[in-house]
Amino acid sequence: MKQAIIDIGSNSMRLTLYEIQNQNFKILFREKVMTGLAGYVEDGKLSSEGIACACAGLLNFKNILKTLEIENVHVFATASLRNISNTKEALSAIQSSTGYEVEVISGEDEALFGYAGAMQQFQMRSGAFMDIGGASTEIVTFEEGKLINFKSFPVGSLSLYRRCVKKILPGEGSLKRLHQEITNAIDVEKEKIAPRAQIVGVGGTVRAVLKLTRRYYRLDETCNTITAKQLDGLCEFLCSGKKEAIDLILRLEADRIHTLIPGLLVLQHVFKLFEAEQLIVSQFGVREGYLCQRILKNNINTPKTAN
Repeated sequence: MKQAIIDIGSNSMRLTLYEIQNQNFKILFREKVMTGLAGYVEDGKLSSEGIACACAGLLNFKNILKTLEIENVHVFATASLRNISNTKEALSAIQSSTGYEVEVISGEDEALFGYAGAMQQFQMRSGAFMDIGGASTEIVTFEEGKLINFKSFPVGSLSLYRRCVKKILPGEGSLKRLHQEITNAIDVEKEKIAPRAQIVGVGGTVRAVLKLTRRYYRLDETCNTITAKQLDGLCEFLCSGKKEAIDLILRLEADRIHTLIPGLLVLQHVFKLFEAEQLIVSQFGVREGYLCQRILKNNINTPKTAN
């Protein structure tokens, strides 16, 4: 059986097609559209232009799936439609235009789905998990295979850019605003944070940071880990404003030129909170967790989510 899942995020919209056999899955292909929906939020509402942008992305995916004769399609949205005041209006307009009924998942479910997806690849017993999105960041801690805590924080790479950065790249003042905003949003008391040597990361920002780390430190293309020292070095370089730093982003992640540094600072902040030593980047995330929990019912040891 072939199953398609579409994820409407705050920065990008992603389509993944899976082949499913005996409760197992493999990815056939992925497609991405950078919609930047968080940039269309005005006074807490997703604008009509933003809704039209979401519809256009979905119709593009729908045409692809129609060509491939894929009938099994699930569509969900995260903070893109969760953190707005006109969610019902947006969902109604999207369904009317595309025929897709969109499920808006909670921040807690997003954290659990992301963790469940990552653990399909890494059977880690203890550590932390994080997913940096366009408008939210999910963090999960686990010990001996059991969840300790999970939470979604209302801060992401695109929302940070909109609130804190005046130009394309942050200057000294913008960097101070970013650090303060991140500290205020991820309001975890330091004494309640147990050190975690390893953090598993998913999401576009984390994958982009890995790509830049590989190039900056001349690492092998198969490397999927980043050390704390490498992360700090890359962050210092990219925040320097040097032409070489800008060129590196433009060569490897041009469509994230404005959101990469805000997202990177979130990653660095969480690293320091947990006194982490290593980031492990997973190729699986929230869509794979959604597939396993919502569709296959093939759950790992995670709490049942709503629905």
